[in-house]
Amino acid sequence: MGLARRRFLSVAALLTLLLTGAGCSMGPTPTAAPPPAVVQVQVPPTVPEPAPVETPPAWIASATGPSVAVYDDPAAVAPSRSLSNPTAERYPLVFAVQERQGDWLRVKLAVRPNGSTGWVRAADVSLASTPYRVVVELGARRVTLLQGDHTVLQDAVAVGAARTPTPLGDFYMDAVWPLANTRGVYGPYQLSVAGFSEVLRSFGGGQGQIALHGTNAPGLLGSAVSNGCIRLRNETITKLAQIVPAGTPVQVVA
Repeated sequence: MGLARRRFLSVAALLTLLLTGAGCSMGPTPTAAPPPAVVQVQVPPTVPEPAPVETPPAWIASATGPSVAVYDDPAAVAPSRSLSNPTAERYPLVFAVQERQGDWLRVKLAVRPNGSTGWVRAADVSLASTPYRVVVELGARRVTLLQGDHTVLQDAVAVGAARTPTPLGDFYMDAVWPLANTRGVYGPYQLSVAGFSEVLRSFGGGQGQIALHGTNAPGLLGSAVSNGCIRLRNETITKLAQIVPAGTPVQVVA
């Protein structure tokens, strides 16, 4: 093979090496960069709005016999008093239940002093519930009937005068009285409240017990003029009397 031929082959071999990379010490063939890692973000589930907590129904205890023995506590040997059924006003004896312990019920009493409670045997009463409660706001001169937490009706009232104020407290309605003279001073209904005047020990032949009742002077609604009772429009007291049973909670606030 001549010199020219050998030179041609050498050049060809050199080109092959350059094109293929064979015989070079340039390190490994670079590879493509890896894709960025995917970060898994934990998205918390949507937190639902808490459901509104409804005011639970109130429990009413109605006497089933001619009287109910009331004890200071379930461990008492003898009752502290006995209440007649019907009452002195000839209406069924009812209580507002505060709690139950086995065969015993702690109930509110329609007696002085305001806030009195006692224990009665569950066997001496029948139980029923009501979703209603009445709230009287003395400062706002307003009555509200609530079913759970929903307003059923609301209206202006007249409340106790400064010298004979309406007592504050958590009471209950112990009787619903229809009145014969629907256009009289007390309107068509009187809803007796198990609360008593802190000033008057007696009134109108009674023991100074307060009530929700109608009025023949609606122009005085929104003012403080009564002897402690809460006066309502005749239309409003009629609606209340048609809706709420005896035993319904009545809250009087400032």
